[in-house]
Amino acid sequence: MRIIRGKYGRRRFDVPANITARPTTDFARENIFNVLENMVDFEQDAPSALDLFAGTGAISFEFLSRGCSHVTSIEKAATQTNFIRKVVKELGATDDLTLVKGDALRFIDASMASYDIVFADPPYDLPGFAEIPGKVLSSRLLRPGSIFIIEHSRKHDFSHLPHFHDHRAYGSVNFSIFLIPDQTDTDRSDADITDTIEK
Repeated sequence: MRIIRGKYGRRRFDVPANITARPTTDFARENIFNVLENMVDFEQDAPSALDLFAGTGAISFEFLSRGCSHVTSIEKAATQTNFIRKVVKELGATDDLTLVKGDALRFIDASMASYDIVFADPPYDLPGFAEIPGKVLSSRLLRPGSIFIIEHSRKHDFSHLPHFHDHRAYGSVNFSIFLIPDQTDTDRSDADITDTIEK
């Protein structure tokens, strides 16, 4: 696994052979972070980030490397969490990353925290995958002005959901990007938004 850019750029780590995650390809990861860097001034804003279904932690480490003030990584598999913990220690970034060993879907429902950037990379074959963006959009995870990105296969189209901004495809890897307005849209009630998500 390679960290692409930033203060930890070009650092490489050997991923365990028995890991079960499907890491985002270097090509896709580099391109989606190029998009993000045009939307966020990482150096000046030092945003907080949440990495749901963190897997190997490649996205989390890229967030840290680019300048996020703090990253929270959610992953339930022991092999992956042990690897993330090992890499964080080697980077000397234990104060900058909170690792939660647990189910990402339960975290979405239960968390009271909110973040500047939320990234989700669920397994493509996860039952109920199509409902995940709606769950995140209706959760407390997103604060005004935040960005939500979900990685998915080409069979999904989330452009009908509230706050959809853009779709990017890099090979077989697709990203849907959502921008949460800085202020609540007073012309639409929470009920209207929930109704749109459910449709």
